[in-house]
Amino acid sequence: MSAAAWTRARPWRTGIAATVWSRSTTAAVAVTAGLLVSTSFAPLDWWWSAIIGMAALGWLLTRRVTTTSGALGCALVFGMALYLPLLPWTGAFVGPAPYLALSTVCAVFPVAFAAVTRPLRESVGWPLWWAACWVAVEWLKTLVPFGGFPWGVLAYGQTDGPLAAFARLGGAPLVSFATAWAGFSAAAMIGRARTVGRESRHEAVIAAVSLIAIGLGALSIWPLVRQSAAPSAPSITVALVQGNVPRLGLDFNAQRRAVLDNHVTQTLRLAEDVAAGRVAAPQIVFWPENSSDVNPLTDDDARRRITAAAAAIDAPILIGTVLRRPEWTPQTPATSNTMIVWNPGTGPAERHDKKIIQPFGEYLPWRNVFRHLSSYADRAGFFVPGSGTGIVHAAGVPVGVATCWEVVFDRAARDAVLAGAQMLVVPSNSATFTEQMSRQQLAFGKLRAIEHDRSVVVASTTGVSAVIAPDGRAASTTAFNASGYLVERITLRSGLAPATRWTPRIQLALSVLAVAAVAISLVRRRSPRRSPAAPADGPRETTTRTVGPIA
Repeated sequence: MSAAAWTRARPWRTGIAATVWSRSTTAAVAVTAGLLVSTSFAPLDWWWSAIIGMAALGWLLTRRVTTTSGALGCALVFGMALYLPLLPWTGAFVGPAPYLALSTVCAVFPVAFAAVTRPLRESVGWPLWWAACWVAVEWLKTLVPFGGFPWGVLAYGQTDGPLAAFARLGGAPLVSFATAWAGFSAAAMIGRARTVGRESRHEAVIAAVSLIAIGLGALSIWPLVRQSAAPSAPSITVALVQGNVPRLGLDFNAQRRAVLDNHVTQTLRLAEDVAAGRVAAPQIVFWPENSSDVNPLTDDDARRRITAAAAAIDAPILIGTVLRRPEWTPQTPATSNTMIVWNPGTGPAERHDKKIIQPFGEYLPWRNVFRHLSSYADRAGFFVPGSGTGIVHAAGVPVGVATCWEVVFDRAARDAVLAGAQMLVVPSNSATFTEQMSRQQLAFGKLRAIEHDRSVVVASTTGVSAVIAPDGRAASTTAFNASGYLVERITLRSGLAPATRWTPRIQLALSVLAVAAVAISLVRRRSPRRSPAAPADGPRETTTRTVGPIA
């Protein structure tokens, strides 16, 4: 059927009706693409849906009929469809306004991606350059605003899929790059499926080869990730205690005495089970962040209770508390979010003060401004970031600590491993959020395990807590909003994985590649040697012929 006959048979494809149909269809595809990427994250963990979603986004942005304003609009719709389902836990106890504001800010980054990749639509091998641009924009999102917000990085939706293997070589940036490259390569194949000609075949072959290379790359790395430790490798039995809280919500701090009692009670129950031979005796016990917000260094009762728990289990306990900073005043009550090793018999020893603190939670940026915008603003703390290597020693083992918010940032775990950590622990407090947030954070722990070839213990007040093997598999987990403990034997490792050494360089290299690709494309577009007959926007049509109607 000719194009004219197609139009006569469907008059709604012309005029205003055609415009409405086209825009509504485009918006629907953009929403679907964002939702697909969102479902790759916990709790659904449909890792494959991110590839399909990125393919749909790539198809939208490279269509010949997509204008610059249309591309930016598609990216914004895509971003909102991604982040609104991903982040509802941020408004669970503070209302919809902060949640909607955060989702909107996050959605700006896909718009930035669409803007910088616009000149690359006609480039040969554009999926590769676009994937590098995506990683560069993700990197920017981990830095700004207010120290960055890495939630939504593609890599964290791949922890249960085959592309997670790339984390062993290049951490989260390389996983995100592989995921985006796979999606955009699929889009390139789909976009050329309805065209013929040498150029179209060339691009389709490049896209197909790219997909094969990504798949073979993941398959070749997985044996490295799955390899077992040598029989002579040192190991240790660890336990984590999830005491739970009386009730979820922002009044968590008002329950701090009960929370401490819960963790003491569970530790004493663990000691009873050890004495009865039901579980192995742990050499280290991990409590979560905020497990003793009653300061045991100044409160005699809290000190006695923790000392009794450590004596009963006869092992050091890593406890979470809040300490006053030396600069504390009633006007600026500066505090630190601190993990302390509490040894049986001798009491407090080494400590880790959280180095990366959460804006709008642990501290309030621009306090004098935001306190007038929300009644919840003054609930933000006055926490001060700590310093140090991120390591504490317990039972003679160097343990890397990434407290809650810190684990989502690449540098926290990497600095600890470079300083000699033989295992990692993520003490967390999910009492002010929901199970969705807790499971998303658990995915961060899985990626860190693969990235650094380390066992990871995730200890949460309310769950989900877990002991994760170096290949990213959870050996055991707890339920959410429940009390309990876990005991596992883990392998200690001291070697450095490739990602521990290379991730910052890979991140920089991909970002430089993105900037170079955009710059070269802009120079070529402005070159006077370009044929004046060539279209300024969209793929060239000199060597292709469209088969059938264009949707």
